Amino acid sequence: MDMAAPARTPRSSWIEQGLRALGVGGPDAVRIESLAQALGVTKGGFYWHFDDRQALLGEMLDTWERVVTEDVITRVESGGGDARAKLRRLFGIAVAIDDMVSIELAVREWARRDPSVAERIHRLDNRRMDYMRLLFGELTPDDDDVEARCLLAFSLFIANHYVAADHGGRTRKSVVGAATAKLLA
Repeated sequence: MDMAAPARTPRSSWIEQGLRALGVGGPDAVRIESLAQALGVTKGGFYWHFDDRQALLGEMLDTWERVVTEDVITRVESGGGDARAKLRRLFGIAVAIDDMVSIELAVREWARRDPSVAERIHRLDNRRMDYMRLLFGELTPDDDDVEARCLLAFSLFIANHYVAADHGGRTRKSVVGAATAKLLA
């Protein structure tokens, strides 16, 4: 009788579940036992892939950073078009990845307490700003205008989730749409 080795939960599953937990409860919610329970496996499988919780947290941050920067830039660039079309695509992606928003906000909160995460956010934000500078730079030769548009766009998509204001009968989606249209003018 052939006794096949039990299937291991893929490394990516641990990372994805860790990111979900992070988005819901911050880094303190990323616990091996609770991740194993959510995955329906024993925590022993965790140690096939990671030395410890810190290794998982590092890989979670690496994955998140890749997904929200390089993967997004690749998607935007692969669609072709001029800078305005690419910015529209970028803004569309920014509002469409709701599951990543909670992770983004959790990582930013985490960065307030952890210098290594703050350093990562600094690097990530600079990468995002550099990409937008490139695109907005094709819309206007004014470096001050480029920088202002980049900051406004970045602020819109990050801080928008902290704003609880009403919009005089308008939906948040329509106001964000109007704001992005002004950025692209």
